[in-house]
Amino acid sequence: MLDLRRLHILHEFAVHGTIAATANALGYTPSAISQQLAALEREVGTQLLDRTARSAELTDAGRLLLGHAEQILAMVEAAESVLAAQTGAPQGRVTLTAFPTAAVAFAPSLARELRTYEGLQLVLRQTTHGSGARQVQTAEVDISLVDHWSERAPDDAAGTLRYFLLLHDPLVLAVPEGHRLADPSIPVDFAELLDESWVTAPVGEPSRSAIDRLLGDVGGSPGAVWEFEGIGTIMSLVARGLGIAAVPALAFSSSYPGLVHRRIPNAPVRRIYALARATSVPRPAIDVTLRALRKAAQDIINVLNTERGEALVY
Repeated sequence: MLDLRRLHILHEFAVHGTIAATANALGYTPSAISQQLAALEREVGTQLLDRTARSAELTDAGRLLLGHAEQILAMVEAAESVLAAQTGAPQGRVTLTAFPTAAVAFAPSLARELRTYEGLQLVLRQTTHGSGARQVQTAEVDISLVDHWSERAPDDAAGTLRYFLLLHDPLVLAVPEGHRLADPSIPVDFAELLDESWVTAPVGEPSRSAIDRLLGDVGGSPGAVWEFEGIGTIMSLVARGLGIAAVPALAFSSSYPGLVHRRIPNAPVRRIYALARATSVPRPAIDVTLRALRKAAQDIINVLNTERGEALVY
């Protein structure tokens, strides 16, 4: 009979790509991981890894078994979730990843909502753009906050993931207090902003693509563009009068003295989702975390729209 623990190690090896990285992820020594994979090979009676002195990779048989292992592990998770739901008590560790702006915005409300559950441990990590769905799919994490710039809902052809819409987050114009557009009575006209110095995310980032679309719609590109990684860096530079920027409204969940926002007519909007595996959703710990995320999203909407005097997110 196949050992579930060893199937999980095989799955982790496929995710992380090396014996050393797998060992690090699971908290074992590389030697222990190698021994467990060798034991799995003896169980199935065939070689699962091609090994060299420096590397290892799955054989065809290894990839075949991996496909079955993923289905088996998903079924086990579904069974555990159903059984856990019978107790009704949220407990255990829930790992959540989020892109940096969302991590900062959602963390306070999440902490308030979930700290009442004594048996529940939340681990919130920041992640790079585009990796959240993969991490949930491969069971590296339980839930991920992801953004999506299309009006169409994300597609999960396999039906293994669940997307929960939390909020709509449009681009807004960020200007320093001394800028003429800091006056809310002056309308925002992008055609008049092409001569401004812009502080933007690097080319290839989704928010940069949305900004380029906005500027392209008015017939050009700005005369000067300064590229910086990180919304916090961009906001700080604008607050210091070093340029203007178009940023997601969620960025204003942090305080930046000297910075003013303006709504942008027909601005691109990103949608922020909580993403979880369908097999894990019935688990009480996942359920209460998803409910806490919905509550946190509503808190963010209320705070931003009340404190700023006009609707930013919805």
